[in-house]
Amino acid sequence: MPVISFFFGIYIRMYFDDHAPPHIHVEYQGHEAFVAIETGEIIDGRLPRKAARLV
Repeated sequence: MPVISFFFGIYIRMYFDDHAPPHIHVEYQGHEAFVAIETGEIIDGRLPRKAARLV
């Protein structure tokens, strides 16, 4: 999966032709989450509060 961005130890990745709704995959220190592109809301998974705010 290609890395779109990497900052402060946070990896942002995205799959081509992935399932709906459009989202990004976020990884930070062993935590993983799917974040909706349109709203910025965490769809699935969990991130520490500081990382979630940066994303």
